[in-house]
Amino acid sequence: MEMLEQDRNDLQSEMKKKNVDWKKVDALMDSTFSLRRKEVIREEPLVKDLKTRWPALFTERQIEAEFRRIVSKNLKQSFFDGLDELVPRFLRVYRQRQTVKELPAILASLDDDNSNQQKRAVVLLALPYFMKEDPSNFFKICKPNEESEAVKGMDVGILILTENEQRPLPKEVIDVALALEEDVVLRNLKDVPHAFSLLMGLLYGLNIHYPKGLRYMFEVIQKVIMKIGAESCSARVNSVRNRLMSTRM
Repeated sequence: MEMLEQDRNDLQSEMKKKNVDWKKVDALMDSTFSLRRKEVIREEPLVKDLKTRWPALFTERQIEAEFRRIVSKNLKQSFFDGLDELVPRFLRVYRQRQTVKELPAILASLDDDNSNQQKRAVVLLALPYFMKEDPSNFFKICKPNEESEAVKGMDVGILILTENEQRPLPKEVIDVALALEEDVVLRNLKDVPHAFSLLMGLLYGLNIHYPKGLRYMFEVIQKVIMKIGAESCSARVNSVRNRLMSTRM
């Protein structure tokens, strides 16, 4: 245990350097995995404390690596392969559910941008509404000077910083960030789908439960899109999966 704690201290010191030796960080994160998981699961520390003790865990590189250590799967591959396979089916099902008032506006964003990246974003942003859940404290759009106010009440969420607060998705984005426990923990993400994938990795790595108000959205992402634990779906999610699979393309 003392050796592992020394490795953790070495890891902490390495992350403070201007030029981080990522191969060393990778090796130290591998060697301290058992210590870290014991701490995360048994002690359930605050995210800010974990960020202090394990700063590497809040880098994109190690979010992916930790997910692989826990699940034995490639995070982005399982997320994006599963998402791209289902994007056309989701869009078709969404268009059939026009009674959900938020869906038409989200789908309309494809009129100006019909790229695969935009389709991915539309599928993910529309998912909570389709599952009859409220994402108002999960997904927020704000100006940079409003960030501190926007993260209030955000236990788990994605924040888009923009000067043009166009809904449902701004065309010009300054930054996409992840927030946990009312604190931004990861910045400079490429786009909304990328943020979703890394958020899933963080939730696994930090052993954070899905928000109760969005449990079905996250269950769809995990079990239908990423195919993790797919053998045990709730009745609502299983119904969605069956509907997707029965949709004619």
